[in-house]
Amino acid sequence: MTAAVDHRLSADTDDADTVLSVDGLTVDIRTISGTVRAVNDVSFDAHRGETLALLGESGCGKSMTATALVGLLEPVADIVAGTAMLKDTDVLAADRKTRRKIAGTELAIVFQDALTALNPLYTVGTQLAEPFRIHQGMGAAEAKRKAVELMARVGIPQPETRLHSYPHQFSGGMRQRLLIAMAVALNPSVLIADEPTTALDVTVQAQIMALLRDLRAEYRMAVVLITHDLALVAEEADRVAVMYAGNIVETGRVADVFAEPRHPYTKGLLNSVPVNARRGDELKSIGGSPPDLHNIPEGCVYQARCPLASDLCATTRPSLKPVGSGRSAACHFPEEVPNV
Repeated sequence: MTAAVDHRLSADTDDADTVLSVDGLTVDIRTISGTVRAVNDVSFDAHRGETLALLGESGCGKSMTATALVGLLEPVADIVAGTAMLKDTDVLAADRKTRRKIAGTELAIVFQDALTALNPLYTVGTQLAEPFRIHQGMGAAEAKRKAVELMARVGIPQPETRLHSYPHQFSGGMRQRLLIAMAVALNPSVLIADEPTTALDVTVQAQIMALLRDLRAEYRMAVVLITHDLALVAEEADRVAVMYAGNIVETGRVADVFAEPRHPYTKGLLNSVPVNARRGDELKSIGGSPPDLHNIPEGCVYQARCPLASDLCATTRPSLKPVGSGRSAACHFPEEVPNV
């Protein structure tokens, strides 16, 4: 595994706190029109007790990165390069038996659509008890007791009674709490939260994120938060990796990146937030659209939308390079970005 600074999302954190180290993850998708690269050479470290956000527009490769890590890629997708070391195990190369062993115990995921993630044919008590029976060999009575404790821990009222309810009998926010309960049941080292507050109202979103924050502190998990919500990243994440067209284009601590972005895409995202907008004002946006994955440009992936694009950007793809303490950006002109 490379130790080059310009290839990793680094932080001022002791290596002993690194629980997941992803290096060069690359995913291809086979389509009728040919093979496309959905995730390109993605690298980052997740640290115990911290939240790392993968931020970007829809289709930039965030969720594809997550599903590759947990082994849930669609049959048409292939991991063609990279490693993901979870303690001493490369989860990308692990066989099915090893993946089943670490699922929930070391690596867990919370999906954005709780209704489809939960099995409608079984009570929530049965589903919550399953990890304890499979991984810890508990009997039915003991597993049921643990399920009740979990439901109470994540704020489900009257857990002894609701244990026998089915997923459709819960609200969206309660279903999301149940998914989180299942994910943290066995105290995993890494929790991937893939758009965990999608389709929930603002109040419930705040409750769900407060729950994740409390659980992260209680279990000292590393949380990988996948989102397109800039405000959520600002409030909840310690570090951020900004993704565009399957590539990480900027990394660093959230406060540093948001205060002074060093990639034009990050600057464009931040400028599009209407902080002091008044009625009738024109809202800022990033012109154009992300490139077609079937036709990724030879040089910088962002060149078609970038105000700093030059001949160099058209011919040479920039790599992630240090732009400050614990920060990197994939741009040929990072010093000029604050003036855009």
